Amino acid sequence: MPATAAQLPDGPALAKNLTKKVTANGINRQLIALQRIADRNGGTRAVGTPGYEQSVDYVAGKLRGAGFDVATPEFTYPVQVNDANSATVGQRVVDAFPLEESPQTPVGGVTGALVAIPQDATPGCEASDFAAGQVTGKIAVIRRGGCTFEVKSANAAAAGAVAVLIANNVDGPLTGVTLTNPGKVPTGGVSKADGDLLFTLGGQVATVDMRFHVVDKTARNVVAQTKTGRKDNVVMAGAHLDSVPEGPGINDNGTGSGALLETALQLGASPKVGNAVRFAWWGAEELGLVGSTEYVRSLSFEQQLDIALYLNFDMIGSPNAAYFVYDGDNSDGESGAAGPYGSAQIEAAFSGFLASQGVQTEGTAFDGRSDYGEFIAQGIPAGGLFTGAEGVKTDAQAQKWGGQAGKAYDPCYHSACDTLGNVDRVALDRNADALAWVVASYGISTEDINGVPPKTAKDKKAKAAKRAAAIDAQSRKAAVAPTTVPGASL
Repeated sequence: MPATAAQLPDGPALAKNLTKKVTANGINRQLIALQRIADRNGGTRAVGTPGYEQSVDYVAGKLRGAGFDVATPEFTYPVQVNDANSATVGQRVVDAFPLEESPQTPVGGVTGALVAIPQDATPGCEASDFAAGQVTGKIAVIRRGGCTFEVKSANAAAAGAVAVLIANNVDGPLTGVTLTNPGKVPTGGVSKADGDLLFTLGGQVATVDMRFHVVDKTARNVVAQTKTGRKDNVVMAGAHLDSVPEGPGINDNGTGSGALLETALQLGASPKVGNAVRFAWWGAEELGLVGSTEYVRSLSFEQQLDIALYLNFDMIGSPNAAYFVYDGDNSDGESGAAGPYGSAQIEAAFSGFLASQGVQTEGTAFDGRSDYGEFIAQGIPAGGLFTGAEGVKTDAQAQKWGGQAGKAYDPCYHSACDTLGNVDRVALDRNADALAWVVASYGISTEDINGVPPKTAKDKKAKAAKRAAAIDAQSRKAAVAPTTVPGASL
């Protein structure tokens, strides 16, 4: 049952009202707009394309029309231009695109025998996946999924591989992804079909040639803040607006962007909040979280202190949906470390709301894959929602949430088929309700996050004192005023 049809938990009136006003139909209209923008621009809304620029203009225009003060700050992002991107085995040549942060090969490439790493649930994610001497001087072929690209590449490098090829686990090429940190060996992505081929060619000699140069370009974020609420204790919520070049990005991340936009429009530019609410739509997330990172780094320490917390919404309507909440306290042991103080409380707020709607949640790690990254790096508490990407739904999750076990949460992740038909609208509606509820609740008070009490209570006290002082002053003035008798003279 969609959350809007269920009884809402007790909470601030603003949260209840906003949750009712943010509807599935309203969000779907935003998704339709993003789909049409992509369709008019070669099927993509990737940063650096007209589709992205029109997405920025659309979001900014809707917000300005609702009375928000809107900024579209520019930032610089690096673009990797490939000079060579191939893997050659005999007469077969396949595209192998270097991941962001991968070192290059020398001119002519590197050569070694292919080694297919077993395709289990976490391929290449443990050092034990690489038997002693198995990949020394060779090229490891690893299936995507189960852990980050960085972990796979690092494990292969530690085992002596001279290069790594990561095969997509959904149809389409593997592009627009990153190692996050500088890699040790050249690491490239290949399509699912090419990966399927390479896995059958284990033992044959291959040459991987991946070289590139980098150029700087500029793009825009969209940032809008309410005119009401205190400016030194801001509740911030964001979603990335760009897609990958391969598709329109309706689940990734039209769902997060659309739900956030509808929430902002329904909240309005001047709501009755104690804390200002700042909304952001980030660019170049798909190129390594660039827009959000540059934004946070552009702020002084004092400006960062003005942000009470950050809420992130990236893919909240996956067609084989999970219900993940960022694991703020590391209670699931997924991320290796808890988020900054306050992150656990944010996790509890989301989980508590969804539980009230009959939805069980699981934790998902702060693994650096989305725009919360620089916020938590600077000590700003963060949290958010996620319905899954290329990971595979387990039997237990299918029993709990429905859907298909053994299938990706989003089989069209980073693909051309990430369209209007690639969205679970029940999951989107539930998560959008949670988004609205938590944003509005923290707009009233962040006391459990940082000890700042609700401004509404302080305002009432201050207004009462001011009113009492005014009455007292008026009484004193009346008591000492001379009495004037009509017709009398001095």
